[in-house]
Amino acid sequence: MSSPAVARSAPGGSREMAPRRWAVGGGSGDRPERQELLLRRGELLALGGHLKGALEAYSAALRRGAPGRPERLGTLVDCLVLNYRLRHGLRCSAAPDADAGAAGLLSCLGCRGFLSEPVTVPCGHSYCRRCLRRELRAHCRLCRARLPAADAEGPPSPAAAASGFRTSVVLNHLAEKWFPGLRERARAAGRLGELLQQGRYREALAAACEALRAEPCDLTLKIYRAESYAGLQEFKAAMEDLNAVLSQLPNWPEVYFRKGKVLHDAGFLGDALQLFLQCLALDEDFAPAKLEVEKILCDLLSPENVKEGLKESSWSSLPSAKNKAFGFPSVMEESHSPSELSPEQNEAVPEATSEPVKGGLNRAQSAQAINSTEMPAREDCLKRVSSEPFLSVPEKGALLKRKLSLLEQDVIVNEDGRNKLKKQGEPPSDVCTLSFVCGDIPEELIDVSDFECSLCMRLFFEPVTTPCGHSFCKNCLERCLDHTPYCPLCKESLKEVNICYLADRRFCVTQLLEELIVKYLPDELSERKKIYDEETAELSHLTKNVPIFVCTMAYPTVPCPLHVFEPRYRLMIRRSIQTGTKQFGMCVSDTQNSFADYGCMLQIRNVHFLPDGRSVVDTVGGKRFRVLKRGMKDGYCTADIEYLEDIEVENEDEIKNLRELHNLVYSQACSWFQNLRDRFRSQILQHFGSMPEREEDLQATPNGPAWCWWLLAVLPVDPRYQLSVLSMKSLKERLTKIQHILTYFSRDQSK
Repeated sequence: MSSPAVARSAPGGSREMAPRRWAVGGGSGDRPERQELLLRRGELLALGGHLKGALEAYSAALRRGAPGRPERLGTLVDCLVLNYRLRHGLRCSAAPDADAGAAGLLSCLGCRGFLSEPVTVPCGHSYCRRCLRRELRAHCRLCRARLPAADAEGPPSPAAAASGFRTSVVLNHLAEKWFPGLRERARAAGRLGELLQQGRYREALAAACEALRAEPCDLTLKIYRAESYAGLQEFKAAMEDLNAVLSQLPNWPEVYFRKGKVLHDAGFLGDALQLFLQCLALDEDFAPAKLEVEKILCDLLSPENVKEGLKESSWSSLPSAKNKAFGFPSVMEESHSPSELSPEQNEAVPEATSEPVKGGLNRAQSAQAINSTEMPAREDCLKRVSSEPFLSVPEKGALLKRKLSLLEQDVIVNEDGRNKLKKQGEPPSDVCTLSFVCGDIPEELIDVSDFECSLCMRLFFEPVTTPCGHSFCKNCLERCLDHTPYCPLCKESLKEVNICYLADRRFCVTQLLEELIVKYLPDELSERKKIYDEETAELSHLTKNVPIFVCTMAYPTVPCPLHVFEPRYRLMIRRSIQTGTKQFGMCVSDTQNSFADYGCMLQIRNVHFLPDGRSVVDTVGGKRFRVLKRGMKDGYCTADIEYLEDIEVENEDEIKNLRELHNLVYSQACSWFQNLRDRFRSQILQHFGSMPEREEDLQATPNGPAWCWWLLAVLPVDPRYQLSVLSMKSLKERLTKIQHILTYFSRDQSK
């Protein structure tokens, strides 16, 4: 089987991968494996930036009978968008513009309008409910985290989107309190959206016109009116409203998408495709635009359209393509990945212009066609798409050209709502805005009680918002979830809403709420942080008020896995992690004093949270300690402790005798372990690991040789006896005790 790409020499002796040309022929009965291979080749070529080769491979696959599924063209769309962006000198707008006319901090990250019905998504960023319910985004615009209602195979259904987003109670209260007028207008816009969703376009148009008479500069209302016009098949009026919005905000991706939808509904696929690409060039994560491009490309690449729709006459109408033989595989003579652009080409790419890209309705021919009663034939649409600049072959260093001089002109809005052309450089007579007037919040409207956690009744510190819309301090919420997987206020099950919300325990701070506190309540936040730091310092002490897990025996260097399910110990483990110590004490229980006088510190190595809030904690033993004073904190035991260290032997004769005893006991321990039954030995190895090697320096560590503790952990001895060995500060005494135990068990093995 031939390779999908062949090497060719490039100027200067370098070698680059060139897409192989595929034969136009090919039956429709090829094997599915061959079809899948061609589709895969198209994806790989698109990933490499070879647009022409990718188009050829996809077209060949469809000619051979591959199922035309638009979702398989996602990589091709990304390649098209990249080429479009490079050729037009556009940069992807990863984050909203700071001066987009939004409501300062209370602005939507998606549409940059007033944050009406704010919804905080799991990553901690906030959007207006309109953007989320209309399925405009699959990922967060700032951090690229996947939005909850976005399904892996495509955009979410309207029902899933509506049920998956709950309004943030605190942010919604602030929006209503600080900006009641804007909130009311947002409600009116929301009602317009509902009318459009129900297909009641005539009522929506009447409501939009009435609202615009009161607020003639509201751009969101103009978009709703444009959608109403489009639903009523009044495409020219819809385009005028959308052009008016673009004249004020030329880099708003949603408006290009709406404009492309109007052209698509009117039958101008080529112009619609250009606008969808412009939308994706500004925001590559605009899911509906990508879906539309996938559908159009799937339609254009189908065999019947390749044979009938793409004629040489339309291709040769472009100056850059004259005198060239035409076939669909030759639509793209060459495409460039970012690394393939020469310095001259990079210099020739213009800066991002503030002019909106005018679609087909800004051209005289398209405008006349929309005003006429006869819709364009499908073949003409395909011809126009095939001759669009992004599929053409400009000469080296040349950029995409505009077809008419109308593209160099701007649009302004008359008082009657219609558009007229304005020469470039002429200042606008009126400036429309997004439902908001920027400015600081009046001091009398800022109340610290609006930012109080309903659990601790203090100022929010690291506020997090649950899927049901309620906000709490991060620590407060976690403590509640230790006891029950329900929202502390509305009692909605957080386990059913989002299993990962409990399993991951990665509660993201609500960024907007934290920013508002930092900006308007800096003094209160400073005091709140001071209290938090004092509490953290108290919990970080490793000799006073040390948390004690009362459970089992633990030994230095020996692993001690724990299954934590009690709420008090969930809290204790979490605090040990948050303070950074990652340590706590382990003691066995005592009937008189609640826990024993001696224990061992455990170091947390890893924690795995389960969906119901339980956790499996991987720990290993550290220092030994003696309890000086017992206490209690939030349900779990604490203690003031002092650490134990072996008494160092300095006399050479004593050291010699100690080494001889050590070697004797070590050999005895190895013999006992090897004589165990295979089943017991394998269980010990699986749980505790292999026996540590003999150490040369017996007094290198404060706790002595590690193999002693490993052996003490695996020996089936009463915990009280083990505790007595743990408390010893003499290595000689410890070895003697272990020798007695081994002698006793060795006699049992010999029977």
